[in-house]
Amino acid sequence: MIEPATPKDEQLRLAAVKSYNLLDTLPEKDFDNITALTASICDVPISLVTLLDSDRNFLKSHYGLDFDESPRDISFCGHAILNEENLFIVEDARKDIRFKDNPLVLEKNAVFYAGVKLVSPDGFTLGTLCIFDTKPRTLSKSQKDALKALAYQVVRLFEARKKNEALLVLQEELKARNDELKNFAGLVSHDMKMPLANMIITSDILRSKYGKFLDDQGREYLDYIKQSSFTLSEYISGLLEHYESDNIVKREAERFDSNALFEEIIELLNIDGECEINLPEKNIELLGNRVALEQIFINLLTNSLKYNDKDKIIIDISCWKESKEYHFQIADNGIGIPKNKISDIFEIFKTAAENDRFGKKGNGIGLSTVKKLVERLGGTISVASKLGRGTTFHFTIKRSDI
Repeated sequence: MIEPATPKDEQLRLAAVKSYNLLDTLPEKDFDNITALTASICDVPISLVTLLDSDRNFLKSHYGLDFDESPRDISFCGHAILNEENLFIVEDARKDIRFKDNPLVLEKNAVFYAGVKLVSPDGFTLGTLCIFDTKPRTLSKSQKDALKALAYQVVRLFEARKKNEALLVLQEELKARNDELKNFAGLVSHDMKMPLANMIITSDILRSKYGKFLDDQGREYLDYIKQSSFTLSEYISGLLEHYESDNIVKREAERFDSNALFEEIIELLNIDGECEINLPEKNIELLGNRVALEQIFINLLTNSLKYNDKDKIIIDISCWKESKEYHFQIADNGIGIPKNKISDIFEIFKTAAENDRFGKKGNGIGLSTVKKLVERLGGTISVASKLGRGTTFHFTIKRSDI
């Protein structure tokens, strides 16, 4: 018997093998399907997907065997990875000086072997897709081609599994960072709300007690302090609302009437007579996350009210059912959105208009929160707008009653 030599690039090759995190893993159906198919096509009792570790041959999939590793120094695959050709064949190991007294030949009756190297995209041989038989034999051209094609698919599976693992790690990292940011937002909002409230109250007290001693510019400064405090308070509330949206969508579904919800929101927003809001003609019963839907409509209606330059604001609300979704639409006669900014409006901290109806600049959090809630509810949102004529938001949510 001749032990297989060590490849010149062994350390780099081993690093490549370990980068797939496949050593000592449990059997997986995708690989087992390939070894079963390989054995069937080549008409052999044994088919393996192997990975050559430093001192062993790990069998990621073993069709026809009841063990999952063997010593590397007696492995046929150790020779196969050194072969210049991609396909390494031993027709009768009993007549081959490299294998005739090999324990696999003497004890396991491994007579015929054929293995295709599993080569990573960066050129390192990881192991083999191989077959064994207990008698001498040859392979037809079609069987050789099939063996090579299946080996290629094994490497594709290796790569897909590696990318999926990397994505899972990235997902966990992003979740951890998002949780940290959410906690930070909650801490900041708690620590800053009270000082901001004190600033607003203090500015009112100063105006009340000392306003007569101040000139117009002094009173203007007080107004500026108060307005800035309100703006910052709204910004913090919006940020906290954005990061709390994950908790909102976890609420249980409940039954409620669409128009009852809309009327409650209109009352909550304290809309004056300069605004005409037209509710759907048909009131429908909904089964879903009422709190999340309320949050979506509050944000969208607030935008329709704020970004409107008409003497009379008109908002039309539509709502209907389809087979798998609820559909909602809010159309207004506001200032509209420039075409070059429509694609950005759902990104956090992005705004389409310089200032709203009251001269205040938005914070770019509301629509980002809306999109996040809609998608968490299994829906999509889109917008159509004509500058100076109005904007229409259309969104769906997945029905909970089907």
